[in-house]
Amino acid sequence: MLNRRILMALSAAAIGAQTLPALAQTRNPSRIRVALLPDENAATIIQNAEPLRLHLEKVLARSVELVVTTDYSSMIEAARFGRIEIAYFGPLSYVLAKSRAPELEPFAVGIERGSPTYNGVLIAQAGGLVAKVEDIKGKSFAFGDQASTSSHLIPRAFLANRDLIAGRDYQAVHLGTHDAVARAVQNGQVPAGGLSKAILDNLTSRGTVDKSKIIEIGLSDPIPNYPMVMQGNLAPELKARIREAFIGLQDPEILKAFRVQGFAATDDKAYDVLRDTAKVLDLDLTKVRG
Repeated sequence: MLNRRILMALSAAAIGAQTLPALAQTRNPSRIRVALLPDENAATIIQNAEPLRLHLEKVLARSVELVVTTDYSSMIEAARFGRIEIAYFGPLSYVLAKSRAPELEPFAVGIERGSPTYNGVLIAQAGGLVAKVEDIKGKSFAFGDQASTSSHLIPRAFLANRDLIAGRDYQAVHLGTHDAVARAVQNGQVPAGGLSKAILDNLTSRGTVDKSKIIEIGLSDPIPNYPMVMQGNLAPELKARIREAFIGLQDPEILKAFRVQGFAATDDKAYDVLRDTAKVLDLDLTKVRG
């Protein structure tokens, strides 16, 4: 079984967050800091998101700074202590952040192929030690960041549902980012791993990962897509402009950076499925590093 401390942490973190000094009740900053999830190379993320920065400066009528933190944990803490105003979280990292900063408000979700969901994928090295999911037993399996949805929580649940438990049936290896997992599997450093299907497709289309050197051995059920989140204590007019900047956005250059067709409205309840998955896995979310 996974570490029991992971589940108890969710309530503990929520209680702890309530004891933190409250941020100013209404904020209308002249500079908006937007954090982007560090699931790939930071320089690439910033470069790809430059059209978003320009768009936001125009709609919000103020300066915008793009931020890519060193890892998921740093991004969660930046949101918790009000060091960013908007964040593009992964689903699980949002749930973790919300448990520590209850005032956070998810307001938009990416739409792919007409749906606000995506999938995790399990991959193995072509011609390697793993040809099917059952072959993972007794071997290493690569995850990304511990707070990643499609590169940790979902593939871990996928394996657990097939009676493959980390530490008992296979050795879990955390490599930090989705692209690191894909490259490690491609190069035979680990026989198999899990990551976002959308990110894998992007990596292979760009030639960053050689599609001929990997095989897909499992696909998860649909996962609620990445939410766009803002601080709940921002001025109402600013919050309305932030929503306007994303909902109904049609600029293909901006949407390409997020690997989505557009953004639709969302709320916190959409992510209860991840909380439920963590409970089934007996994961204490507040003990998840990352």
